[in-house]
Amino acid sequence: MIASETKLRGVYVIEPERFEDERGFFARSWSEQELAALGADGRFVEGNFSFNWKKGTLRGMHYQAAPHGQAKLVRCTRGRIYDVGVDIRPDSPTFGRWIGVELSAENRTMLYLPADFGHGYLSLEDETEVYYQVTGTYAPDSGCGFRWDDPAFRIEWPMATDELIVNRRDRAYEDFKL
Repeated sequence: MIASETKLRGVYVIEPERFEDERGFFARSWSEQELAALGADGRFVEGNFSFNWKKGTLRGMHYQAAPHGQAKLVRCTRGRIYDVGVDIRPDSPTFGRWIGVELSAENRTMLYLPADFGHGYLSLEDETEVYYQVTGTYAPDSGCGFRWDDPAFRIEWPMATDELIVNRRDRAYEDFKL
């Protein structure tokens, strides 16, 4: 795997290191040992799929409150998404900043987000599927979120917000308190 740290401390774009021959290629998607060398938690305990029928479906922004935070490794397995992470770690020098990365089935790129990051994504094509692994089990009572258009973060989505498909719960989140 080829990991590149982003402008946010602890967030990595991970690309497969491909070994090609006449059959195609082989690539390791992640390595617990290599993630640990970066200071990242790679002990994933759950894997989740998310499928979206329509382009413009926005899911997020979600996180689990401490002590049930989850680091995530996100990959788009079908279609394309704009994947966003927001640093909500109060002691972080990048607190309140966000990063967006296009992930697709074609580029096979992944985004690693540490625990205590808000996470969401926007489908850029119809019939998009996302697979992500997490380092903690889902704890319903710790599930939290903030709106995709929260003025505290000013996330720049690649589609007009009036075109988005957002469920009732994600629309109802209150502003994040910085």
